[in-house]
Amino acid sequence: MKQFLTSVALAVLCLGTQFVETAFAATGQLSTPWVEGHNSRVRLIAGGSTESISGLVAGVEVQMPIGWKTYWRSPGDAGGVPPAFDWSKSKNLAKAQVLYPAPQRFTDRSGDTVGYKDMVVFPVQLVPADPAKPIELRLQFDYGICKDICIPAEAALSLTIAANSSTAVPVQLSAALDSVPRKADDAQSSRPSLTRVVSELGSKRPHVLLETEFPTEATHFDAFVEGPPGLYVPLPKKTTDKGDGRVTFDLDLSEGVDIEEIKDATLLLTLVSDTGQSETAFNIR
Repeated sequence: MKQFLTSVALAVLCLGTQFVETAFAATGQLSTPWVEGHNSRVRLIAGGSTESISGLVAGVEVQMPIGWKTYWRSPGDAGGVPPAFDWSKSKNLAKAQVLYPAPQRFTDRSGDTVGYKDMVVFPVQLVPADPAKPIELRLQFDYGICKDICIPAEAALSLTIAANSSTAVPVQLSAALDSVPRKADDAQSSRPSLTRVVSELGSKRPHVLLETEFPTEATHFDAFVEGPPGLYVPLPKKTTDKGDGRVTFDLDLSEGVDIEEIKDATLLLTLVSDTGQSETAFNIR
């Protein structure tokens, strides 16, 4: 049976026009078989409402061998392939909102990239066009799988979710939902926050200082900044850590950044720690 499923998965990956049919694991979990790719495998999983999301929720699960990684929505200064999700062939689907768990920074000779190692689940909040009918998910998923070099990969997956499904949310999907950064204004005490933005745009090295506050028990701190599509924003660097949860990050705008364009943009700051994560929109003045 295992060999049969692997053969089906490989055929789907190669043909690109066929879809894996719905399957139930022994635990009753709603999922597709794995689609095997280059040093990775992908599947869809799904379940009913959770504490953080009402309605149906799915997940795109990617597993990789040790030493391999895939990318966040903003892959970082060294470049990379962000994941792309095409739901256009789905039926009875009004909206599919992909959520991104908190990423991590990787540093090597080529620079800094942002993404995930070993395994990641991208949660997807689903809204049916007709709540009384099942959702037939059809996903074309394109992503990068990387070690020393980055290799484009793809998978085609299909999963039917019954209306008002009561199937339990898989553990790995629930954990991914818990690690999705939330807005700072509704953040819990375990989540970091942006306390002050200090712009120094007229200096020889135009930059912005992002003063943040993390829970005192946190031992790992990082920050990622994104702009609107098409606007380059570099990764900030940690410059000050007072040891009391107050951490400053420096956003260097001296190379490759259009200062006038970035001054008019709304940026998104994602703060990540080992105790929680948050995201905050801010402007540079």
